[in-house]
Amino acid sequence: MSALQGHSAPAPNRRVFLQTLLGAGAALGLSACTAAAASGPALSSSAPLPSSLPTGTSLSVASALGAQQLQLQLSGLIRQIPFTVSSWPNIAAGPDVINAFRAHSLDLANNAGIPPIQAHYQGYDARIVALDLTRKPSYLFATKPHSDIRTVAQFAGRRLAFSQGQAQGVVLLRALHAAGLKDSDVQLVPLTSDQFLTALEAGQVDIAPLAISQALAYLNRYAADGAHTIDTAVVDLLNLLWAPAEVLADADKAAAVAAFVPIWAKGLVWVYENPSVWEQEYYVKTQNISLAQAQQVTALSNKPLLPPSWDEAIAWEQQTIDLLAQGGYVKSFRAETLFDRRFEHLAAAAVPVEYRS
Repeated sequence: MSALQGHSAPAPNRRVFLQTLLGAGAALGLSACTAAAASGPALSSSAPLPSSLPTGTSLSVASALGAQQLQLQLSGLIRQIPFTVSSWPNIAAGPDVINAFRAHSLDLANNAGIPPIQAHYQGYDARIVALDLTRKPSYLFATKPHSDIRTVAQFAGRRLAFSQGQAQGVVLLRALHAAGLKDSDVQLVPLTSDQFLTALEAGQVDIAPLAISQALAYLNRYAADGAHTIDTAVVDLLNLLWAPAEVLADADKAAAVAAFVPIWAKGLVWVYENPSVWEQEYYVKTQNISLAQAQQVTALSNKPLLPPSWDEAIAWEQQTIDLLAQGGYVKSFRAETLFDRRFEHLAAAAVPVEYRS
């Protein structure tokens, strides 16, 4: 019998659970192509960003499921990168990114707001260098087949797929909080997000937060068997770029990161403005979903929002830290320490005004 099967599942032990997350993606992170060694002069965290980028500078940039690299190739923006990208490793989940950072296998990654919090709690120093605000939900709460759950209030006593170190975990905690439930009112089943779909299909969990593209594909397969989604207004506000502090302490690498931020921002806008190309070239050709499903995904996607001020993002991150601290998952700290505000203006300055607010 699977460890998840049966009538109940134990609440996750926070210390053991954290250790599990630390090791979950170690093989992926450690096996990624090695990031370039430090090459530039030391740069203080309070010093202005360098104004020039020396020839020969390189970064390893995460490209989850190939999306980042493909986006820049299709848009032509990849030709504007003024440094060498040593590798585009397929590393996405927060725990995997942290492990790759630690292994010096990765210089820059795209994640949600929770991985930087988790890294700080683990004693690893990394900073946010760009952000995009998402106003619409990025995840849908999907039920197992033949489920009678229709509201978040009905999550009480149920088995919920939970990943503390990933955005899906915080979205779940925020939904419970909004419904007046504590994590002790439910059965949190510790999994990584790539295990959620299998657990749902097997009925090993009652609810799992799935990315929109994954949820729509799941419903197309299991809606006839009573699977459905629970609508909530809960969003995962932050889509961000972050880098290890040691990368930003290298003047040449910091200059490369600063050069990449505007290109990243323009890439987000290009995808939003070219949905039919992205649907066909990414979702259909690389993610193996139908064009109709791809169109559903883009219809639910967020318009890029690259604010000139990070105040709202910092406040949101502080709320997330406090929520996790209340549950005993992390110790509280000042969210401001996660952000390198020297980069604050770069993304907004690179896009038209309609994408800044």
